[in-house]
Amino acid sequence: MTSDDIKVRTKQHAAQQLPLAFAHDPATGRDDLLVADPLAAAVSVVDAWPHWPAPVVILTGPVGCGKSHLASIWRERSGARVIHPLAGSDAARMAAEGPVLFEDADRAAFDDTELFHVINSVRQHGTSLLMTARLWPMGWNVALADLKSRLKAATVVEIGEPDEDLLGQIIVKLFADRQLSIDEKLVSYIVRRMERSLAAANDIVDRLDRLAWARGTRITRALAAEVLAEAVPGSVTD
Repeated sequence: MTSDDIKVRTKQHAAQQLPLAFAHDPATGRDDLLVADPLAAAVSVVDAWPHWPAPVVILTGPVGCGKSHLASIWRERSGARVIHPLAGSDAARMAAEGPVLFEDADRAAFDDTELFHVINSVRQHGTSLLMTARLWPMGWNVALADLKSRLKAATVVEIGEPDEDLLGQIIVKLFADRQLSIDEKLVSYIVRRMERSLAAANDIVDRLDRLAWARGTRITRALAAEVLAEAVPGSVTD
């Protein structure tokens, strides 16, 4: 092996070890939304605003299912302001003035009394509140009985896990967000072998993008097989 060969291999190895962290801004407009059965009900509710069946709507579903995308669309359409209902905040006042958005309600700390006042403000002033969460309201850490009652009256729309068709569309979109295109056969190869979740799709696309960049190569079936074998042990059999 020549000294030049050693230098090339050293550079390749170093490149693969770089903890690259590029920002890839996803397209979050209404026209960028991929609508399939798991999302249909939630999309219908967002599109129906301001003619909602109840002034408070809660979108629930697993990580990466599209809750934030839908919330972003609704926020742009309604002019909603983001709130965090903590004690001493002005969340209830903001709710009285116009539509408000509270994301990750089951994971973000909130004050029971303040959220109760927010919902009352929305009901009294004819505004709207959209909340997102992984869990249904009955699974939230709520102690105030009056708040529990208010949450039971909300419209809850659950977003399910994606089917194979939607996963394929999502993978294409995730690569497009990175200014990359991918062959349909390769998309099918990935979808048939990956965990059926949007979180897994994000993870696999990110791994493929980083690995291809580090090695200075295009995204191929061999590269996908390598990533899938690491992400989902036992998934690659051919």
